[in-house]
Order: sequence, then structure tokens, then C-alpha cells
Amino acid sequence: METTDFDSSDPVAWCGGCGNFGLQAALKMALAKLGKKPQELLLVSGIGQAAKMPHYIKANFFNGLHGRALPAAAAAKIANRALTVIVTTGDGDCYGEGGNHLLHNIRRNVDITVIVHDNQIYGLTKGQASPTSEPGMKTKIQPGGVILAPFPPLETALALGCGFVARGYAGEKEHLAELILAGIAHKGFSLIDVFQPCLSFNELNTFDWYSKRVYKVGLEHDAANKGAAMALAARRERLPIGVIYSSAGPSYEELSGLDGMPALVDADISNVDLRHALADFK
Repeated sequence: METTDFDSSDPVAWCGGCGNFGLQAALKMALAKLGKKPQELLLVSGIGQAAKMPHYIKANFFNGLHGRALPAAAAAKIANRALTVIVTTGDGDCYGEGGNHLLHNIRRNVDITVIVHDNQIYGLTKGQASPTSEPGMKTKIQPGGVILAPFPPLETALALGCGFVARGYAGEKEHLAELILAGIAHKGFSLIDVFQPCLSFNELNTFDWYSKRVYKVGLEHDAANKGAAMALAARRERLPIGVIYSSAGPSYEELSGLDGMPALVDADISNVDLRHALADFK
């Protein structure tokens, strides 16, 4: 497969120079290396600038409600385990509106890969502070600056027992593509938080700001050591990118026994009679 196999004809509505373009390029690189055809993939999103990504990648896709991408993605994977299911969501969509779904899908450990476009701002609705905005950031809604501590996605995921936790950066496309491939290869819930600069509404966390702070995790980091992973995730002055934690564990499909059963999508329902169930709703 080539990256061009995943080109979409939909016009792109992102602002020029948006960090989402780097993320889109990285996702196409990863999908080309994965070797699966567009019809074998499902991209799921909610609402926001990040949620537009499925329109710009040639594959099956589903757009859900704000913060509700994960239930749809989990259901699709459970019903059709042959699909590679990838969620593209934003920091507001996933950590704000969708926070409760994030907690419980980590707990369930359904085999889906969640890529969070973390631009630390609400871009679609024109620049309000998001759950990950830096304290002191001034916006139209917070003219005196953000007063709350940011939501810590990596630490939260680790504390909840997420088996694959990584952080990428839209300015490092090849590196990010490898993280996406690693997340897809992991059997269970995978979270990849991606620093994605917003040129229009976030004047603090720019490409220049990140270039002075991000660094790639080296071989000295033991990604199987949760204590080391938690310490790495807690860093604030310098920002590590790479696989923070990776540990194998039983997925929801294995725990539930679904792996030994025919996929729901393949079931013959031609003779199913639902009249007795519908009678309760009369």
C-alpha cells in the first residue's frame, strides 16, 4: 500500500499550517505500512477539528456526537473484530465531553487505537480553553488567563491500567507514524496523545514552543515499568514523546469469550423473530 491509496477527494477545511496536517500525513504513513486496504479500516470521530480527519482519509468512517466516539468505536470492534478501528478525537472531545467514556473504555480494554489531537484549545468553536490548556493562557472566554490545572491524560491512563500509553508530536511525522503502528499492534486499548499546534487560536503552544521542549524517549526508558512510565508522564519542563508504557494483558474480546465465537457481523439474522421483544414497547 502507498500513502496515496488513502487520499480522499473531500476538500480540507483546516487552517493553513495547522498541526493536523502533520498528523494526517503520519496517519497515512502508518496505514500504508500496516498494509491493510481502506475497506479493512474504520475511522471513528466525534465533533471538532480533529473529528474532521476521517473525511480526509480514504477508509470506512463514522462521525458521532461530541464526546461519543469511543462507544461507537468499541461497538464496531466488538461486532466486527476483523476491522482495524482507529478513533481520531480532540482534547475537548475526548478528555472533556467524552471523559467518562475514556475511563470506562480503558477499563474494558477493547482493542481500539485512540489518537487524541491535543492542541490545548477548542479550535472548532473559536478558541475557548480546553481541559489541557496551560494555566495562564488567555482566551476570549478566559481574558484573565486559565486558572485551572490541566487534565493529565497520560497519568490518568496509566493510573486506570491502560496497556499502551504514548505521546507524539505533529511536527515529528515519521516518529508519530511509528507510534500509531505500535498502538494498532497492541492488543487492547491504546492511547496516543499528540501535541498538535493550533495556529489560529493557541498563541502559546506553537511549533517553536514545542521544538524547544519535546524530546524522543530513548532506549534507557523501560516502557514495561509502570513507575518509570508515571515519572516520565509527569514531566512538565521537558516533554517526552514516544512509547511511555506498553504491557500486554487480556483484551475485552478475550475476557468476554468473543474471540472464540463468530463475529456478530457474520451472523445469519434472516430468521430472527423480534416480535416478542417489541411487544414490551406497545
